[in-house]
Amino acid sequence: MIKGLEGILLFSAKPGRLARFYADKVGLKITLEAETGEKGEEMYGFEFESGSNLYILNHSRITGKNKNPERLMFNLEVSDIESSVKKLERGGVKKIADTYHMQDYGYIATFEDIDGNYFQLVQTRPS
Repeated sequence: MIKGLEGILLFSAKPGRLARFYADKVGLKITLEAETGEKGEEMYGFEFESGSNLYILNHSRITGKNKNPERLMFNLEVSDIESSVKKLERGGVKKIADTYHMQDYGYIATFEDIDGNYFQLVQTRPS
């Protein structure tokens, strides 16, 4: 029986650079740095208060920017979307879509990381 989604794997040709983007520009805290595989590939982990973990690591078949960033996005939940969006804008993070409201869910803004992957900031409505 499947219990849930344990983690999201985000592969990159330069995982250290991408992990630093999420740490420095987005404000995530790197909670794991490790070597994996026989060639000492890099792996970085981000753990959150709730939900799934995010891992950034090497993959031998990944090169360049993501050519299909709309295919898979992940949401980072924030408590104040307005201030979070402004922080990313000040940091020069490319915004794909302005903040919009999704009825019965909350507010969403879409951004692009330095590898061309899309991610969203979300502020869900209070329960």
